[in-house]
Amino acid sequence: MLLTILGGCGAWPAAGQACSGYLVEHEGFRLLVDPGYATVPRLLERITADQVDAVFVSHGHPDHCADLNPLLRARALRDDPPAPLPVYSLPGALDAVLALDRPGMLSGAYILHEFVAGDRLAIGPLRAQTRLLPHSVPNAGIRLTAGERVLAYTGDTGPSPDVADLARGADLLLAEATFADQVPRGARRHLSSARQAGRQAEDAGARHLLLTHLQPGTDAAAARAAAAAEYAGEIGVATLGLTIDLS
Repeated sequence: MLLTILGGCGAWPAAGQACSGYLVEHEGFRLLVDPGYATVPRLLERITADQVDAVFVSHGHPDHCADLNPLLRARALRDDPPAPLPVYSLPGALDAVLALDRPGMLSGAYILHEFVAGDRLAIGPLRAQTRLLPHSVPNAGIRLTAGERVLAYTGDTGPSPDVADLARGADLLLAEATFADQVPRGARRHLSSARQAGRQAEDAGARHLLLTHLQPGTDAAAARAAAAAEYAGEIGVATLGLTIDLS
């Protein structure tokens, strides 16, 4: 299983960067996880739009799903459109982004598979376990398994023991860490710090922690140091173009 970071900014894309976007590849199958702002241009530097086999969206905030629209346009507005793209999301999470174009314009470009958080999914050769994690809107974390390798991703989440359960023994925990150390009072139920992500990775026994969704301006070194105060394993920060081979 191969993970490529297409973007790792939280809230909005910093100059030259992109928001949450992750390409997961296994046995020739390509799963795009969270096509947030500005991720499609980065995706198209690597593969063509028709080479995406499925999309999984953790929740409906635009920094996690806005670029589904240009991805579908790139597939639909061509002379030889590919087969409809399977898109997995929580109920209603994509209503806004799918309504950006006139009715019916993109309807043949995708097949929407809505699931309930907690469902198990088969996405190509990948087995997926979803888990509802606390955020300001419904958010589904996902545990992807390919053979003996496991990738866990939180989407956006407040602190919760469910994160450690989702990531139990994972090879990699890709964890939202909007802030380095202290989460502002008004966001403490809905977002996490790098320190909290480190604690959750330690509790889960994850082999590797990758911090993502850092708000622009957050010091990456400070975030890594905060996580290291709680977690003894390898820590990285999701940067554009970073590739990790879990095999």
